[in-house]
Amino acid sequence: MNNIQSLLALFKREILISYRNLSDILSILLFFLMGMVIFVLSVGPDDKIFNKINIGIIWTLILFSNTLAIKKIFQDDFDDNSIIIFHLSGLSYEIISAVKIIVQWFYLQLPFLFTVILTNILLNIETHNLKKILVSFLIGSLIITCITSISGSMNLLNKKNFAIGSLIIMIFSIPVIVFSVGFINSSEEIAKAQLNILLGVMFFFLAISPWICGLCIKISLQNK
Repeated sequence: MNNIQSLLALFKREILISYRNLSDILSILLFFLMGMVIFVLSVGPDDKIFNKINIGIIWTLILFSNTLAIKKIFQDDFDDNSIIIFHLSGLSYEIISAVKIIVQWFYLQLPFLFTVILTNILLNIETHNLKKILVSFLIGSLIITCITSISGSMNLLNKKNFAIGSLIIMIFSIPVIVFSVGFINSSEEIAKAQLNILLGVMFFFLAISPWICGLCIKISLQNK
């Protein structure tokens, strides 16, 4: 019972912190929208070019936007020892990491869904592809959140060079972008295969991310 209460308390705390940091989330969304506007203005009114690169632009900007949130996933709680307090309350570092991943995905990634309609207007995305974009985003954004959490936990081991975390996100997000774009632009038969691959990657990272983050937190606390 105590563990359940601690888990609920951690969820409540993370939600409140995310709510209080809405300005950070808005700045990330603003970065995404500004980047999209820059792409539109730089390419010009050429529908043929837009049809080829519009999905790639969306995923590239989502990837860059996520790199802005790397440091804050674990760093603040690590510095003020909040992670240790929740661990002493009966929660493992893996469970703490899983809660942070869920809340991070909900507050950081889901707001991007509200920009899909705007991207449909700016990038002239065909309406029948909108459903595929939403499906690929829901799966791909969860994968990117897991990768971002791994990068954030690894940054605890190396506080001097946060570029390493961004590099990790870039490398491991390449398959996500490739299969997400392929899922949207492929025929129905190939799209099903692409979707199954994305789901497989998603479950893989959901399984390993809390474990890797917990391990990095343990090592960082030992070296603190």
